[in-house]
Amino acid sequence: MKNRNLNQWLWKWHFIAGLISLPFVLVLSVTGAIYLFNPKVEKEVKKNIQHVVGKGEIKHSFQQQWDVAIRHMKKKPIAMVLPVNSEESTEFVSGRFSHKKSLFVNPYTNEVSGKFSSKDTWMYSVRKLHGELLGGKVGTKIIELIASWMIVLIITGLYIWWPFKRGIKGVFTIRYKEGKRILFRDVHAVLGFWISGLLLLTLAGGLPWTDVFGGNFKWVQKVTNTGYPKTWNGRGLSSAIANKSLTLDKMVFIAKQQNLEGTISIGLPKSSKSTFSVSNKTSNLEAQKMLHFDQYSGQLLKAHNWSDVGILMRGRMWVMVFHQGQFGVWNWWLMFGVAIALTLMSIGAVFSYLLRKQKGNWGIPKVKKDFKVGAVVILFIVFLAVLLPLFGLSVLLLFIYELMKQRRFLVAKK
Repeated sequence: MKNRNLNQWLWKWHFIAGLISLPFVLVLSVTGAIYLFNPKVEKEVKKNIQHVVGKGEIKHSFQQQWDVAIRHMKKKPIAMVLPVNSEESTEFVSGRFSHKKSLFVNPYTNEVSGKFSSKDTWMYSVRKLHGELLGGKVGTKIIELIASWMIVLIITGLYIWWPFKRGIKGVFTIRYKEGKRILFRDVHAVLGFWISGLLLLTLAGGLPWTDVFGGNFKWVQKVTNTGYPKTWNGRGLSSAIANKSLTLDKMVFIAKQQNLEGTISIGLPKSSKSTFSVSNKTSNLEAQKMLHFDQYSGQLLKAHNWSDVGILMRGRMWVMVFHQGQFGVWNWWLMFGVAIALTLMSIGAVFSYLLRKQKGNWGIPKVKKDFKVGAVVILFIVFLAVLLPLFGLSVLLLFIYELMKQRRFLVAKK
């Protein structure tokens, strides 16, 4: 039998958390849906820069193109992306993450055909809005807090709605003939039920980017040795210095012999002791490899497969790729559907609330003053507070506020 008092208590906090979170949830869902189109937007922007028309069979060597890239980039390129066909210019990359910049060299003329940075597209603003509300570190922490409370909203929402008052029929139908409030309530509840699992998985894919949870997760990976192997990025590996290093063209030949799946990149040596690093980017994570070669002899020094990556990092990368809809068309449409459903669910919650709200009253559900939460619920809250520190801090502040409120009530009663 369901505990009615606990249900009312959870309903109260689901209501308050939802009221505060909904504006931010709407921002996350709408910007998330838009940002799924980022690969297409970037592809179109790059297309004009990357496309070249072949002029005869003779091309300039990759080594010559590298020399051009070094002269025209503010920072020395750290990698080169192999062209897919003869109609693509060669991409040289400097910087990482948001500081990543690309310069394209025409292999027929050995001239710069253009430059690209994600910051140059309008999608960059969408990304900053989605990840930090355009508010830098403070905005990032607000997003992390909202994402944490969204997990609580999903769990409490499922408990409040279960068992279904209308039986199994209530899971599949939305009542559109019984008034606007019922309609919007059902939109919120039914959509919320069906996307709850996917939404939890989507949130899991977003949390690794956050400051506090993400930082703690990286620390756990480090102490448990479940991240990337130390030599994944060439750390601890060195080339045996000789008179002359391999040309980039010879390294390209070696890279192509590896028969790697997806887009192939060659990490360029940073010093006379560094290595050439060959890696591939593909939606099939199991096919990803990282190979390190002596920059003088071309000898394979270290080969890493995806199975060499620690379990926490593999799990983290899986949910992050899933979050971005990069596993294929099915994943893209699934994430787009979740974003649209979350938007409709949130709008349904807003209108359902406004239609039931009485003038001069917030409509917060009442809870018996003598009701005490059980040990199981408290332990679950503590677990979430440890897992999601910003949620834990907010719960602590709410607890202090409730104590002060109760104390003022007792003093006023005396």
